[in-house]
Amino acid sequence: VNRNAQIGKITTILSLVVLGSGMYITFTRPELSSWAISALLIGFLFSQIGIYYSNRWGRHPRPDEIIDGALKGYGDDYHLYHYSTKASHLLVGPAGVWVLLPKHQSGTIVFKRNRWRKTGVGIFGAYLNIFGQEGLGRPDIEIEAEIGGLKRDLKKKMPDQEIPAVQAALIFTHPKINILTIDPPSPTLKPKQLKDYLRKEAKKKPITLDMVKKIQAVLEE
Repeated sequence: VNRNAQIGKITTILSLVVLGSGMYITFTRPELSSWAISALLIGFLFSQIGIYYSNRWGRHPRPDEIIDGALKGYGDDYHLYHYSTKASHLLVGPAGVWVLLPKHQSGTIVFKRNRWRKTGVGIFGAYLNIFGQEGLGRPDIEIEAEIGGLKRDLKKKMPDQEIPAVQAALIFTHPKINILTIDPPSPTLKPKQLKDYLRKEAKKKPITLDMVKKIQAVLEE
């Protein structure tokens, strides 16, 4: 955590220096426009790396801390894994095997045309999406990749077992988020909704405690 937070700080500072250099060259040495463009592109790349690392490890509460808080009070039958499996955040317990994908987005999130989208951002919001916060991206593709990687890993470690279905939930952690999704492919929740949702799932489609313990054991080897 400390290492990645430092990477976020360093790349953010580098991005400001490089972007500033590009702007300086643009206004003072217009004949060096190719250098200015290169500096702006490199600065933008550094800024995106800085945003990525800062969002995950430089901000408090971090995504893992928010998920910890949302699930506080669960018993010992539930194990929560951060950055230690094929999924960045994974919950294994009587409610099943759940990939949890946090996103730190403000504004309004809708699901339409088979994609999660952020609406009503305006010009300032569009600027923040580019330079101030990580973009929404394609959560559906990220979820599919994490589920696929986890299933392959479990199948490799448990070749003689029938692996339970791996499910996923998209968690929007920003306090100023408005979720208007209808029938999304994965549950789309705020942190405070997560525990109640999983409790309902545990009643509807529980997996055996024996299977829970087996999965937890292979994940912790």
